[in-house]
Amino acid sequence: MAATVAVPVASVESDPDRCGAEEEARENEAEEDGNQQAGPISTSQSRLAKLPLARIKALMKADPDVSLASQESVFIIAKATELFVEMIAKDALVYAQQGKRKTLQRKDLDNAIEAIDEFAFLEGTLD
Repeated sequence: MAATVAVPVASVESDPDRCGAEEEARENEAEEDGNQQAGPISTSQSRLAKLPLARIKALMKADPDVSLASQESVFIIAKATELFVEMIAKDALVYAQQGKRKTLQRKDLDNAIEAIDEFAFLEGTLD
């Protein structure tokens, strides 16, 4: 069973005119977003964690050693998990790009785990 993860790959171009146009487009989008805000906090800023906090809290409470989990601790675990997934995905993307692919495959994650010392604790977990 091969698991794949689609990750968008941004191409790097050295055309200075294009970079300037992209920056202007981003500035215009930011201004439009700022004009459309209904309250002091936009919807993109109101949700700081991308993972479902209720599910993380339930997973934390599934551990018999954990009886209570504060909202702050749940948020920190969620944010750490997001950063970890982002880091391992970026490292695995390097191996996908070496294989001239845009989609992450299990073998890319295996290669990242084997090559990077920070992921040594994960060796053998995907078997």
